[in-house]
This record gives sequence, C-alpha cells and structure tokens, in this order.
Amino acid sequence: MAFHPEGAAMAGRGADAELNCARRRAKVEEGTTRAALVLDGERCVGWCQYGTPDELPRIKNRVAYEKTVEKLPDWRIGCCYVTKPSRRHGVSEIALRGALDLIARAGGGVVEGYPEPADQVPAGFLFHGSLGTFERLGFTRTRQIGKHRWVVTRQVDPAPPAAGAP
Repeated sequence: MAFHPEGAAMAGRGADAELNCARRRAKVEEGTTRAALVLDGERCVGWCQYGTPDELPRIKNRVAYEKTVEKLPDWRIGCCYVTKPSRRHGVSEIALRGALDLIARAGGGVVEGYPEPADQVPAGFLFHGSLGTFERLGFTRTRQIGKHRWVVTRQVDPAPPAAGAP
C-alpha cells in the first residue's frame, strides 16, 4: 500500500497490518491495483506491482526524483516482493517479466523502475527490486536518486492483438 496515493498505515504492527490488508483487498476487488503474481501451486511466492504514476505516486526518494524528472513515464514498477524461502530462485525476474507482459497487453509505453544493487542492500529491503534483474530485462539506468537507488527505464511495445480478437 505504501506506493498508492493513500499510503500505508505505518504507526505500528497489528491493527495497521490489518488495515493495510483490508485496503489492499478492497483495491483488488475494485480492480484498482495491478500486479503480476508468481504462484507455487496455490501459494503466492512473489509479485511485481505496477501502475501508472497516478496509481503509484508515492515512490521512495520522491524529492530527489521530482528535482530531476523531465517527463513522467507511462508506467511505474512499484513493489517487487519475494517470500523469504523463495529468494534467489528467479522469482523476482519471473514477476517482473509478468508485469512487463501485462503492460504490453495494456498498450505498452515507457516503464520506469527504482531498483537498488542487490550487493549493497539486504534482500529483505529490496522492495523496489534488484538493479541487476532490471538490467537483465533491458532496463537502462537514467539517473541516481538515492544512495543506492536508481531510476531505470525501458520502452515496452504493445502486445499484438490475441488471435480472433477484433
């Protein structure tokens, strides 16, 4: 929820976690949030959240970002999360590929992410994803906005219409 306009409830644990869960569930049910999920059977082991800048305005290092932004992207990659037992098994890359595929199906455009180098940030804090993963998938560093955080961009072409689609 932290990247959405209303942000996350952060005062403490317990009730705030329940509030965030309820807000997230409402967004899913309303269709006002987007993510590529990675499933292991019935269990979700990771995801890559994406959306427009209006849908995900609350990025980290926002002040530094806004000082150097020339044009907003069409899409943002918000949160990339992998459960602890599933880390270092390619789940993040699968999730990011899935998000890029969904963005292509939605018309494509310029996609921006805000990852950090995995060797400089503990895995449990790589909420925006690993810089290496983004670069393997064709993203280019455009500018640095934090001690370790980069703005990376990539153009995603629109997906061709599905067979039989008008």
